[in-house]
Amino acid sequence: MVPEFARYIDGLGALGPLVFVVGYALATVAFIPGSLLTLAAGAMFGLTRGVMLVFVGATLGSTLAFLLSRYVARRAVERRLAGNARFAAVDRAIAAQGRRIVILLRLSPAFPFSLLNYALGLTRISLRDFVIASVGMLPGTILYVYYGKLAGDVAALAGGVAPPRDAAYYVVLLVGLLATVIVTAVVTRTARAALRTATESA
Repeated sequence: MVPEFARYIDGLGALGPLVFVVGYALATVAFIPGSLLTLAAGAMFGLTRGVMLVFVGATLGSTLAFLLSRYVARRAVERRLAGNARFAAVDRAIAAQGRRIVILLRLSPAFPFSLLNYALGLTRISLRDFVIASVGMLPGTILYVYYGKLAGDVAALAGGVAPPRDAAYYVVLLVGLLATVIVTAVVTRTARAALRTATESA
């Protein structure tokens, strides 16, 4: 489904980025994993535009899921999370530290992204703080878009649809990717430890 969507976006011209953002947002609401779409964004739009479009789409989708959980599907989400001790600890931590905990949740893969958006609708976090905490999605977004950018360049070169690049270009790309992987891993590990401390103290 994702390759077909990518081809469809590619054929839309100037409308492509807008449709991509809307599609990404709807995929987030529908529990469709965003990792493949994020990789596709890197291949289609490059690093900078890809990160921007994915971030906007993910923020819109997660906010819509948050609002649906809080005002429309609250009972269904409560049933889904009933008895989840980890979420109960997170809920208590959010009551005490709010935005900081949500940022840590975004940085650390403690909960699946789509489920987390709905789960946070049950907490006391304000909509404003929820949206601001979306900044925590950026490290992972940059990493996956970077992967997609590199894979797209290699595929375009192999398919003869892009001019040949010298070795230095790919060395720079690989070094940048390695640096991004390292930074993301460090950030994730630090966030996981901080989140564990916060939930245990709560």
